[in-house]
Amino acid sequence: MQLRDQLFIDGRWIHSTGSQTVGASDATTGEITTRVPAGTAADIDAAVKAARRVVGAWSQTPSETRALALEHIAAGLKQRSDDLARVITREVGMPFKLAGRIQVGLPITNFANFARLLREASFEERVGNSLVLREPVGVVGAITPWNYPLHQMALKVAPALAAGCAIVLKPSEVAPSCAIILAEIIEAVGLPAGVFNLVTGTGSQAGQSLVEHPDVDMITFTGSTSAGKRISELAAATIKRVTLELGGKGASLILPDADLAAAVKGTLQSCYLNSGQTCTALTRMLVPQSRYEEAARLAVEIARGFTVGDPMAESTKLGPLTSRVQLDRVRGYITRGIEEGAELLIGGLETPEGVPGGGNFVKPTVFGRVRNDMTIAREEIFGPVLSIILYDDDDEEQAIRIANDTPYGLSAAVWSKDEDRARRVARRIRAGQIDINGGAFNLSAPFGGFKQSGHGREAGKYGLGEFLEYKSLQLRD
Repeated sequence: MQLRDQLFIDGRWIHSTGSQTVGASDATTGEITTRVPAGTAADIDAAVKAARRVVGAWSQTPSETRALALEHIAAGLKQRSDDLARVITREVGMPFKLAGRIQVGLPITNFANFARLLREASFEERVGNSLVLREPVGVVGAITPWNYPLHQMALKVAPALAAGCAIVLKPSEVAPSCAIILAEIIEAVGLPAGVFNLVTGTGSQAGQSLVEHPDVDMITFTGSTSAGKRISELAAATIKRVTLELGGKGASLILPDADLAAAVKGTLQSCYLNSGQTCTALTRMLVPQSRYEEAARLAVEIARGFTVGDPMAESTKLGPLTSRVQLDRVRGYITRGIEEGAELLIGGLETPEGVPGGGNFVKPTVFGRVRNDMTIAREEIFGPVLSIILYDDDDEEQAIRIANDTPYGLSAAVWSKDEDRARRVARRIRAGQIDINGGAFNLSAPFGGFKQSGHGREAGKYGLGEFLEYKSLQLRD
């Protein structure tokens, strides 16, 4: 077991004021492999004070200086990409061959993208007799999740630094190792002391202290909807700016004229990515009644191809869930699906054959003839579980109503051979990002949700804008 016993505050590695630690486990074996400090309210206070001391000077540094720093961080991440992919595979469970490309590759690209955007950005414009400025919001508290740990850090740290903010990062205690590597890289880059601070620990202690701190100007959070609600309540006491990227229950709406094989394959690939531990996963597949039997057959056939096993093995397509807690949660939802009368087409509660003992493995699962009022269609499962929901063949309105009949609004997909029709239907779905016939993820497009999937946007110029305030100087002509 590895003990990482220090926090990164004010440009130095220091011991926590408390004596407690939290352990991160290996998703494949269930064994605790890393322990990190359980940061205290005093640790958070020290980090916030360090950020407050430096934020004025950092906000006034030339844009080119900040852009170069982001490029150097991207280069540092690339240099340590194998290390990062290994610790993320160990703690999260994504197959190593995918972790390098997705879990590490996307953050490298994001740091580089924000350097480019910073060089292209204009932070003032003339509007009538006013000079309108965009200035950094100030001290930012970032709380990030375990499922895409480094990617979510990059989507917060990179634009905050680009905007001229100072930041305190509280990563998930479930997958903290990549945050420590990121801090080591930032230390080597040589940012001014206090611009970036890392405090590990639990949400109930370190996270809550960060949200409540009166000198934090903004909280940016990615995680569960229930945690997002609590953060909003706590942040309201000091009127902080809050951005939230929360849960999802994405609908993949297959219209009658769609290429069914492509649509089912694309939906399953989204649903099972990262063992289903993806907030944008397409977990509800809406199919016309007349095409159900064919869609069900295709789904079963494709699900069988998702080989479950050791995430370091080349043949593995579906690794373990990240924790025993997550495994119990997913199995609980599968049980509810069976109890409520959904048709179990493949998968279920049994441990997959041939997987390492002690790991958090679950079979790729597909339920058919699911009603949209069933628990598995309403709640975010965060596991490799697909629900097939039927609608009347010629009732496009019914299909759209089902797609929108969810408290969430993060992602969706529409499939049709008529792209104009697909776009028209997509415009009526209330979700932050909608794939048309398998359209690729775009790192420069705004990422975020409607309804209980949160508010605010990440990525691209839209993500940069979240960390900036408007100021108007009224001038005499």
